[in-house]
This record gives sequence, C-alpha cells and structure tokens, in this order.
Amino acid sequence: MCGIVGYIGDSKASPLLLEGLRALEYRGYDSAGAALLLDGAFHTVRRAGRVEQLKEPLNALNSKATIGIAHTRWATHGAPAEPNAHPHLSADERWAVVHNGIIENADELRADLEAIGVAFASETDTEVIPQLLERVGMDGDFECAALENLGEQYTPLEALLDVLPLLKGSWALGILCADVPDTLLCACQGSPLLVGEGENGMYLASDYAAFAEDVHKVYRIIDGEIGVLTQNSVTFYNPAGQEISKTAEQFSRKEQSSDKGGYAHFMRKEIDEQPLAVRRTLAHFFSDDGVFRLSVELPVKPRKIWLVACGSAYHVCMTGKYVMEELARIPCEVAVASEFRYQYPLITQGDLAVFVSQSGETADTLAAVREASSRGAFTLGIVNVPGSAIARACGAVLPTLAGMEIAVATTKAYSAQLSVLYALALHFAKEAGHEAPELEKALRQLPEAIQAALSTEETAQFIAEQIADAEHAYFIGRNLDYAAALEGSLKLKEISYLHSEAYPAGELKHGTISLIEAGTPVIALACNERLLPKTAANIREVTARGARVFAVCTNGNEDHLDADAVISLAATHPLLMPSVEVIPLQLLSYHVARIRGCDIDKPKNLAKSVTVE
Repeated sequence: MCGIVGYIGDSKASPLLLEGLRALEYRGYDSAGAALLLDGAFHTVRRAGRVEQLKEPLNALNSKATIGIAHTRWATHGAPAEPNAHPHLSADERWAVVHNGIIENADELRADLEAIGVAFASETDTEVIPQLLERVGMDGDFECAALENLGEQYTPLEALLDVLPLLKGSWALGILCADVPDTLLCACQGSPLLVGEGENGMYLASDYAAFAEDVHKVYRIIDGEIGVLTQNSVTFYNPAGQEISKTAEQFSRKEQSSDKGGYAHFMRKEIDEQPLAVRRTLAHFFSDDGVFRLSVELPVKPRKIWLVACGSAYHVCMTGKYVMEELARIPCEVAVASEFRYQYPLITQGDLAVFVSQSGETADTLAAVREASSRGAFTLGIVNVPGSAIARACGAVLPTLAGMEIAVATTKAYSAQLSVLYALALHFAKEAGHEAPELEKALRQLPEAIQAALSTEETAQFIAEQIADAEHAYFIGRNLDYAAALEGSLKLKEISYLHSEAYPAGELKHGTISLIEAGTPVIALACNERLLPKTAANIREVTARGARVFAVCTNGNEDHLDADAVISLAATHPLLMPSVEVIPLQLLSYHVARIRGCDIDKPKNLAKSVTVE
C-alpha cells in the first residue's frame, strides 16, 4: 500500500506535493519521492525513510515547476532504499511514473525488456511501466526502437493505451511525459485513485486526505479508466480509448471523514479501505527500519491463551486459535463472550485472556474482561477505540487503526483485528525461539495481498446474481477456511437476510448434507492447499446431490474443484489466507444485498455497538 499525489495548475507544485504526501504517510513510510517537470526535463528527489526527509532537498531545489507527481512507499518489490523509491523514470528519462499496487507479471516483462538491452535501475515491479512506455509502438510491440518525440501523431494517452494491456495485476498510476509538459495522466485497476478539481489546478491522489483546501470537486476513477489532466480540466477515457463522461461529487475537507466518498454505501467504501486499515494497524508492530516489535509487556509464556469476543470478532478469534497454536504452540481456547461467564471457565493466574471488540464497548465482552480479571488472568484488549471501556478495563491494549467504520456490518475493523492476532502469534513464536521469517515478510505485505483480492469483485458479483433469489446458502471449508466461512456466512445473512450457515466441510456427511437439494448454493472455501484434496472430495459430495457450488481457491487450483464458478486468489502465507479470502466473501454479500434491495449499511435489528447483554 502506497500513496500517490499529483498536481498540475498555476501554483508551485513542490509544497502541494509535500503536503499531500504528509497526509498519506500512513499508507507507506519506507521511502518517498517526487518528480517535477520544468523546461522539458524532470527534477527528481527521492529518499529512503519518512516523507519529512524530502522537505529539505525539495526546498533546496526551489523549483518553479507547476506540474509534478509524488509517492510515499511501503516496500513490496525491492528493499526500502532510495533506488527503489518512486517516481521511476524510463531509461531515456522522458517518462516518470508513480504506482500503487502490484504488477504480477513484472518479472516476465522485465526479462523480455532486458533481453533487448533495456537496463533497469531498481528492483521494483513498477519500473517496467516507464520502460514499456518508452519502448512500446502503436502496434503494442515493445521491441521497437525508442520513439523520438511523442506529440500529435502518437500521444502519451495512446502510449498508455498500448502499455496497459501488457500489465497483469493492480495499479493506480500517475504518469508524466517530458515531451508533453502540459499533461498529467492517471489510470487505475484494483487500486483507488481520485482526481480533484480545485481553484488553483487539478489534483491526483490515492485518498481524499491528500487534497488541498481549494479542491471542491472529486472524481473517482474506476477500474480500467484513464484520466488526462491539464491545468484546469480532466478528460476520462475507457480502456478502448473512447472518451467517457463522469459525474463529480462535491467535496469539502471538513466533511470527508464521514461521507460515502462517491460510493453507494459505506460498507462498499469500507471494503475498499481494508488495505489501508491493515497497513495502519501493522505499522504499530514494525519500526521504521522494519524490525518487528510489540509495544506492550505481556506474560513471557502464558499457560494458556483465551480468545474472547462476539460476532465477527469471534470469527477473528477462531482464526487466531489456528494460527496461534500452529505458530506459537500455545494452547488456545475460543469463547463467545456472552457465554464466557456462564461456562465456569477454568481460567487462572498465568493465563492470557484476549478480548476483541471494534467499539471497545461491547457489554458481553466487557463483562468477560471483568470475569477473567477476577480470576487472576492477564487481560489484553484489541479494540479500535482508545479509551473505550474495554481498553480501560484491560491490563494492556493493542489497537486496531481501522478508522471510523460506519456500516453496521464490519469489514475493515475485522481485517484489522485479524492482523493484530497474526502479530500476537508471531510475537509469542519469536519469544519461544521459533523464527518465522517467511510469515513475517508476508505479514508486512498483507495489505497488498488484500488490495489484490479486491479485483475479484466482477466474479463475486456474477455469483451474487446466481444466488440472490435463493432461500438458503451454505458455506464449507476446513481448518482456516472454516474460520473464514463462518465470517462469510454471517456477512451474507446479516445484510441480505438470506439464510446461511457455515460448516466444517468434513461435517456435512454427519447430518447437514440432508439439507442439500437441487439448486442449493454452496460456497466452498478451498484456499488451504494442504487440505485441498479433502475439500475437493466434500465438494463432489454436494454436487452429487444437486448443489450449485461456487468455490474460492488460490491461483492454479481451479481445475481441482467441481464448481459452477471459481474465484481465484493470489496465494500469500497459508496462515494469512483468511485475510485474503474474506474479501470476495464480503463483496459477494454486498452484491447479494444490493440485488435484494436491502438496507446494506443499516441491516434491520442490528446495531454497530452492542452495549446491552
């Protein structure tokens, strides 16, 4: 997850870019950079570390440029070092690019370009984009000689239209061409990008927070669209290069915290905000130089860990149990908060009791905190609201930094909670001497993996159209897939009112399979590759009885599943896959509810914060 800022207008670009980057630093903090275009040449400043490190060299540059792009980075491809900081330039230094997202076929493109003599200056996936822009011809053949001058005969827009089909993955792009100094290009696919119209020019940003105070209109760029910005206008194009019209939303910096941001519903907006929520939350666990650490003092090795919560947070705890026991080898027990006091829990001194709540005010969970404290356990709160009742009652707090969540059905708070439990498991594993470098690396890259999963919306919407008129639906999965299935099922029924249940896939034959009949929708989660053959066998059991199966799996496993439609996801570390596979389940639920005409943000009979028992 990174942050993009761009500006073209009649004011000096440098201070506006710097202020925008400061507002976006929560999106990335490994390195930052800016490229200013003046007199047909780029003046580029890049630094490893915080955005503030750009201030002095930008001020020293004292550029009069009124057009530029800037970027704050969280490393995925290449170390957090100055050569890997954005913007990246083409070999002839006529193109400058900033990029959010992941180019999945970057290695292949890089190899092809290197084979024809193109020299790369960084380790990033992003650099293939400016190199392609330099080389690509009107026929899409990037082996042609570098073009001398772009202008009326072959415009930057046409070059971009030729390059984008070569890319696979996700991107939000800000692009400048030195040959055409009055134009700023942008495009997006699977990564958010906004265009702001202000009194002093046009702006480009990953987030509303980066816009200057003069911005009064905002356009949200959707997947596949391209924007061409000039000093006082913007024109949008579809992937075929045809001009399209877009409606701007009125914008005010003072109102940005609680508006829908151009989305039809807060829930849909908050689904897209999950990479940001996870990024901000994980930043609490990694120092500036990438060293993992926990900010609170906990028992060195608890006798037992209790994970206690309600609703979606309970499903977070279900995932946490699998991860904690496998990674840290500490016994865990998951308890529903409303039942905790009444099961006479065998909790005692030497135990760690973890309480998960978005609001920090959940009455059942707060009562459970007090019960655990009275029995001598060390209590740890995972909450989104510092200073809340649960935060105050616990011995220590690990915050989730999801920001305001307005929709009743949680999405980004859920994902942030998962990330904290992953970090907690990693902490106890390291305390016990069980290093997990691959998981630690994958945890830092988790926001990008979640971002990539957002591109499954088209398939999720297709499946929603197939099941929206059903009366019942069933989710199945094994191990961590089962924990994710619980959350997927809850999302579906709480906002669409379609009856849904989740079961361990192997339990179907012990009674539930009697409910499967012709046409019954079954959503099968098969992201646990270790158990894929067994899950595939369970899928065959329900298809044999007439079920319509819609599966979620990792890329390359589609042919192993007997399903009517499959959502394929890029694999991350197996223990982190619940954070990725829940994204298409949220999108599926959202579109089912939309099709059924439900009040998505405010489902009947539900409240955001449950403060009664």
